[in-house]
Amino acid sequence: MLTHGWNATAYQILNPGIAHWFAAAGDAVVGYVTRGGVRVVAGAPVSTEARLASVVAEFEADAARGGLRVCYFGAEARLERLLAGDLSHDFVLLGAQPAWDPVGWQAATSSHASLRAQFSRARRKGITVEEMPGAAAEADPALAACLARWLARRGLPPLHFLIEPDTLANLGDRRVFIARRGRGCAGFVVASVIPARAGWLIEQFVRAPDAPNGTMELLLDAAVRALARDGARYVTLGLAPLALARVPDAVPAAPVWLRALFGWMRAHGRRFYNFSGLEAFKAKFAPHRWEPVYAIYNRRPVTPRAVYAIAAAFTGGAPIAAFAKALGSAARREMTGRV
Repeated sequence: MLTHGWNATAYQILNPGIAHWFAAAGDAVVGYVTRGGVRVVAGAPVSTEARLASVVAEFEADAARGGLRVCYFGAEARLERLLAGDLSHDFVLLGAQPAWDPVGWQAATSSHASLRAQFSRARRKGITVEEMPGAAAEADPALAACLARWLARRGLPPLHFLIEPDTLANLGDRRVFIARRGRGCAGFVVASVIPARAGWLIEQFVRAPDAPNGTMELLLDAAVRALARDGARYVTLGLAPLALARVPDAVPAAPVWLRALFGWMRAHGRRFYNFSGLEAFKAKFAPHRWEPVYAIYNRRPVTPRAVYAIAAAFTGGAPIAAFAKALGSAARREMTGRV
């Protein structure tokens, strides 16, 4: 994985609960969870590009022997190119991820007056940024407390799979940058390596509820500049779900029923997950480009079974219960707000 990981999610196959399948040749690995008769893959197989076709065929044959379908969630350009003309696979555009050449990050951000103002505002409020070694971060009570406060304000119950919230328990080769206000923690970001691209995924953004405006902007700016100094050639802030307009030339649209679901989620899902707000936050850093991100299902057309399996992967196997809990939480917050 630390040699052939090319997909932005490559390192995340080490997240808790993800199973690992290894190619017979021992040169490739796939991280996945099985839900609803579907192996939901974390991104794409980790292999060389030359071996990718063989690994996909071997993995899908192994799944078929167990009566299972396969869905690659968070697939990017390599797997798209490989399977684009394959009539046995269907594509669903999930959204887009912003990407930068870190060397050009400073020029991209320095040219935006609004970002400079945010940086200055945070500094005036006493925010400083430092990197902390992984072992120290795992044991730091201030970071744990900041994470707990952040999670308590989420509209959804804690999700897992590719957005595991408790990364502080398993940092490994990840890098952690912390926004300090005095001795406290005003926020932090966690970066995961993308070795085959000499790159990094900023996979987690945690902000204390009382952190001053500009904290996350200053924190991200300092983190990417540090990665650039260390030779990084690629940085992404990860998937902006449903940011479909950012990649208008991507593959054809999903089935009508799925487009309707996506439309409903973007229009009414803000109480659970602020899709538009997340996209706008990532866009403010002037990405050098937006890259399409897909779910690729090894059957045509994509079915509700695949969508249910994806939801179950993120909720630990109980998407309906998680949705009901989220509805109840949203209702309580709205009632409290009216009082």
